[in-house]
Amino acid sequence: MKIIGLDVGTKRIGVARADSTTRIAVPSGFITVDGSEWQEIARLANMYSTNWFVLGLPRSNEGNETQQSMYVRQFAKDLVQKIPGAKVRFQDESLTSVEAEDRLKARKKTYEKGEIDSEAATIILQDFLENFDKKDQNVEKKEEKNDNILINNLENMKVVAKKESDKVKMSAMKTKHKKKKLPSLLIALVLIGAIVGGGIWWIKREQARREYEEYVKWVESQTAEVFNFTIRPGETIFDIKANLAKEGYSATEIDEAFNADYDFDFLKKRPAGATLEGYLYGETHEFYKTATVKEILTKFLEGMGKVIADNDLEAKYAAHGLSLFEGITLASVVQKESPAGEQATVAQVFLSRLGYGWKMGSDVTVKYALDVVDPNRTTYTDNAAALVIDSCYNTRLYAGLPCGPIANPNLAALLAVANPSDTAYLFFLTGDDGLMYYSYTESEHNQNAYLHCQNLCNVSL
Repeated sequence: MKIIGLDVGTKRIGVARADSTTRIAVPSGFITVDGSEWQEIARLANMYSTNWFVLGLPRSNEGNETQQSMYVRQFAKDLVQKIPGAKVRFQDESLTSVEAEDRLKARKKTYEKGEIDSEAATIILQDFLENFDKKDQNVEKKEEKNDNILINNLENMKVVAKKESDKVKMSAMKTKHKKKKLPSLLIALVLIGAIVGGGIWWIKREQARREYEEYVKWVESQTAEVFNFTIRPGETIFDIKANLAKEGYSATEIDEAFNADYDFDFLKKRPAGATLEGYLYGETHEFYKTATVKEILTKFLEGMGKVIADNDLEAKYAAHGLSLFEGITLASVVQKESPAGEQATVAQVFLSRLGYGWKMGSDVTVKYALDVVDPNRTTYTDNAAALVIDSCYNTRLYAGLPCGPIANPNLAALLAVANPSDTAYLFFLTGDDGLMYYSYTESEHNQNAYLHCQNLCNVSL
């Protein structure tokens, strides 16, 4: 029985194929999700002469189904409707794409997104084959049973055939009655069937193995140059542009990519004029040397989209009276203001201040305002002048959130705004000793500054 494995995504569908007799899954490319995917899946089913599909069912590290799991289940329902007679099985999977990417890296090959999806589909299908339940093979039950009997007992059948043939010869010497030839005819047919069936099974297995080995050799033969590009949590678009320039990209291409339109729903919810600041999720990715800046930024935007969806950030921010854009903006401030382990409490302070209609009073927002208009600090040469810079980012001057994110927040900062600590502080500062000091009143805050922040609180912006 032939089986098609699918790694279902919202943009691409990785494809693999296998024969249940050989149990070797082989990558078979990918399908772009653009409305024509059903026609392409039907074509593959017809080409491989099968109506069996194995779909990877994503699960979290804790083994629970995710939002993507629901998407795959709906896809399976649509598949059955679009392709009459289709039989679907699910194979639980977690971080399969990560494993697929690691495999491709281990083969020392450069790769594209679609190849990761295809490799992921291969892993999913191989896992399914290794745990294949014969009871699920209703369509081929009789054929499978016969093949196993023929293959496992081939040598015994040859012996039986020879004995029977000898008997027939002896009987032929005694009588010429036609009925005596019947046993030899039956045995001959069975023997021929065994040889043919065993031969077909062996040919299929060897063909699949050769195809897979050829694929691996092809993968290892690829030598295109690649490079890693990293966006670190807390970096700004100014940092990212500088790092792209170090990779050899021109200022023109970089600026065009940052000003380009990207087809992501979460970006469409930003206010007019908003930049990509805050939306390039900090990670490391590998790219071809020929990759464009727009392709690079798309990869990091995809990472942000996944974080937003997987953690239901839009709904959680709404519970605090914030839009998705506002939640990401606040998370970026939390990212710059607080060390690890303190984000949730810092987020609580800012949410409380916003709730009271107070100014956030964040120095990191002032610094970002300076980076926008005076990166070399030629105009604003001291903190006194900087703190009153007329900018919508200056939360020392204006109440409410800054007019946009001031950095790219990590997951901890994003979740801190979604789930702030159960405290009621209104002030905080980072002491010269690196510790955080919280207070309820301004007088307490000033006392903390006097006792713990003689140096850090006076650093130039």
